[in-house]
Amino acid sequence: MDRDAYVEKMKAKLDEWNAEIDKLQAKAKAAEAENTARYEKQLGEMRKQRDEAHAKMKEAQAASDAAWDDMRKGMESAWENISSSFQKAWSRFH
Repeated sequence: MDRDAYVEKMKAKLDEWNAEIDKLQAKAKAAEAENTARYEKQLGEMRKQRDEAHAKMKEAQAASDAAWDDMRKGMESAWENISSSFQKAWSRFH
């Protein structure tokens, strides 16, 4: 996959995650007091994963074509780890 296609894929996933965070934030606001802390903790974890993914996307965007070839495998591995962590945090609410 070339860099531009990869960045577009990352942008789409980040948009999806932002929507999921917004949904969870709405649930947290409606939750009873004892559940609010639990929601906030999960939201924090999800935001952290989203922010890490955003940073990786920026790295990919800034990479030259030669650098992209060298960093692609590591980037894909990092992205998968971040994605997995985000989905684990999200799944705790379903």
